[in-house]
Amino acid sequence: MTEEKIDSKEKKEVATTEKESKNKVKTESGEKDKAKEGGTKAAKKSKKRIVQVGSAYIKATFNNTLVSITDAEGNILAWSSAGSSGFKGARKATPYAGQVAAENATEKAKAYGIEKVTVFVSGVGSGRDQAMRGLVGKGLEIIAINDVTPIPHNGCRKKKARRV
Repeated sequence: MTEEKIDSKEKKEVATTEKESKNKVKTESGEKDKAKEGGTKAAKKSKKRIVQVGSAYIKATFNNTLVSITDAEGNILAWSSAGSSGFKGARKATPYAGQVAAENATEKAKAYGIEKVTVFVSGVGSGRDQAMRGLVGKGLEIIAINDVTPIPHNGCRKKKARRV
């Protein structure tokens, strides 16, 4: 019985050394471990797309300002908001916070090589004009400005008149 146990241990040791030898790659300088080298899979290089013309969407609400920069198809390249720029509470609604949000989004989008944008502004918040100045301040050229703020055409029925 003890001989059988010893034989099985030896077989396990032989099997592990065979696995280790499969993971080694012989080179001129010596043996290297495949796992450390990255294995047999070839490493893919992520190629960043270069976009020169895109769109910038500015959503200015009463409490925050959101800026998104997209390519021509509408895929978002970069975004930022007054809240993500470090402003909290009532300071998110300031024009300066809108400008900082636009500058942060522009810096992120510059990695894609964007140079010209068409701006779509939505909302009535205080950061809308200053956000456009932030885009220009960081070197983006504005092609056109479109106001896409939704306006009701007498949609919802008003509340009944209050009788005093």
